[in-house]
Amino acid sequence: MSWLDEIRWTADGLIPAIAQDSETGKVLMFAWMNRESLQLTVDEGYAVYWSRSREKLWRKGEESGHKQKIVHIQLDCDEDVLLLSIEQEGGIACHTGRQSCFYRRLVDGEWRIIENVLKSPEHIYK
Repeated sequence: MSWLDEIRWTADGLIPAIAQDSETGKVLMFAWMNRESLQLTVDEGYAVYWSRSREKLWRKGEESGHKQKIVHIQLDCDEDVLLLSIEQEGGIACHTGRQSCFYRRLVDGEWRIIENVLKSPEHIYK
């Protein structure tokens, strides 16, 4: 049996993947992976995700240059969630130009921005 067969894929053939900074432990983003994207991630050493909205493989940083170098990959106890320990090249994981996609916090019943834009998306994407 292949290590890929040990994963409990969703009915759509996907698995949630959480990208976490390998040095700080900060959660940077969440995305989906399928068998092919996970195998490519392992083979290439950089995160490759499955874009549900575009229905295609998505190499993180293919447009922005903000690639995610894989340090290691972990599978949770239920075998249905991946944790990617990564080195975030360029320090920006979010398409909004922030370090993390989790830049809003619920405070007193409203979402507050707690992380500044490091680089304007207009300067990241062409």
